[in-house]
Amino acid sequence: MRILIVEDETHLAEALAHILRKQHYSVDVVHDGSSGLDYAQSGIYDLLLLDIMIPGMSGLALLQTIRKEGIATPVILLTARGETEDKVSGLDYGADDYIAKPFVTEELLARIRAALRRKGEVVPDNALHYGDIELNTATLKLSCRGKEIKLILKESELLQLFIMRKQAVTPKELIIEKLWGFDAEAEHNNVEVYVSFLRKKLVHLNSAVGISTIRGVGYVLEVKA
Repeated sequence: MRILIVEDETHLAEALAHILRKQHYSVDVVHDGSSGLDYAQSGIYDLLLLDIMIPGMSGLALLQTIRKEGIATPVILLTARGETEDKVSGLDYGADDYIAKPFVTEELLARIRAALRRKGEVVPDNALHYGDIELNTATLKLSCRGKEIKLILKESELLQLFIMRKQAVTPKELIIEKLWGFDAEAEHNNVEVYVSFLRKKLVHLNSAVGISTIRGVGYVLEVKA
């Protein structure tokens, strides 16, 4: 899953990004509200960690703007301990939760899991199921009827995206945005390479799950009859 951190304290932002990447989240970091709004409006993020006091545009103004635009991405506000009024305003504007700085890492991770779970995109124990396969997003292990294989991170992220979208067609452009970021230089052939890797691993596991190409559009995860 992809998380956007909007935090002007550079050291804190990078520390947060490091913690989240160790948990196998994809993370982007920006340090001002205007950039945060541009990134959030892309629609590629599964969660926003949003500091209230940021330059350019306040966190509350950013939150209010994306909610007015119909962007329902879960938002956790990062607040100072005394900002009770801002916490209330944030929740009224549509924030899903808040956490006061300084915070304990385990509490932050628990709040992230809870926010994503409310969105319906996290399964307990990091396990995602589709057809006869199980993907453990923490260990990056893909299993099928007793057989198991280790994925690399991009393969796991790609398969996770396919599973989350269920039987919806996933365009190559969306894959690039989710896995590399909307301003990345990745191209369609990068997607094709990882799709090919995944297909081979599904075949290796003798899974009934396959990745079908919808010509000119993208891919869809299907269970073979």
